[in-house]
Amino acid sequence: METLLTLATQPAAWIALATLIAMEVVLGIDNLIFISILTNKLPEQARPRARRIGIGGALVLRLALLGTVAIIVKLTAPIFTVFEHGFSWRDLILIAGGLFLVWKATMEIHHSVDPDPGPDALNATVASSNVGAVIVQILVLDLVFSIDSIITAVGMTEHIPIMVIAVIAAVLAMLLAATPLANFIHANPTIVMLVLGFLLLIGTTLIAEGFGVHVPKGYIYAAMAFSALIEGLNMLFRSARQKRAESELL
Repeated sequence: METLLTLATQPAAWIALATLIAMEVVLGIDNLIFISILTNKLPEQARPRARRIGIGGALVLRLALLGTVAIIVKLTAPIFTVFEHGFSWRDLILIAGGLFLVWKATMEIHHSVDPDPGPDALNATVASSNVGAVIVQILVLDLVFSIDSIITAVGMTEHIPIMVIAVIAAVLAMLLAATPLANFIHANPTIVMLVLGFLLLIGTTLIAEGFGVHVPKGYIYAAMAFSALIEGLNMLFRSARQKRAESELL
């Protein structure tokens, strides 16, 4: 196995590292959106701890999976066939994770738009006893995103040290962005519906990938970026209208 010192002298290794870090950060955005949505349902004092545990769990899972790369690679081997399509363990995990995301996002949207949705098990008055449940949900999706992340890493480089550095860098970026992102979502209620829409999109993409339908990530993130741009313009419009209304009152 090549040492870090040997790899540090190879320009190709630096290119692979930069590319892999970028890929891991992009994949981590999905994970971070989910963490932000869930932790914002908790009492304010419990949110930072839940985020740290959730992101810490993502790091531990990714590093643990890196230690079993040989097994992870075999997860792509078909274990059974249905209608001439072979399903692997990775496919089943992606389908299960996608279904969970779609279910969770649908329930959140229902609770937001239904005039009488019934009690929310994660509202601020009772969520203190559900911190553990939130963390379990985060860790379940951490596992799904971690397996996808490691398989992506294996496909881009064969050097374990590069994978480890890229994973650590991406998770540190998630840790730094977690609170600002969650606060931004909490401060702008309309963003919540947009983010839930993103979760539906991500969930259906994971299901499609599990069934062997490759959806180019560029299309997904371009659609998300365009939607975010439109919402940003709406926010600027609302802010400008509010300022005009306030100035007319003076």
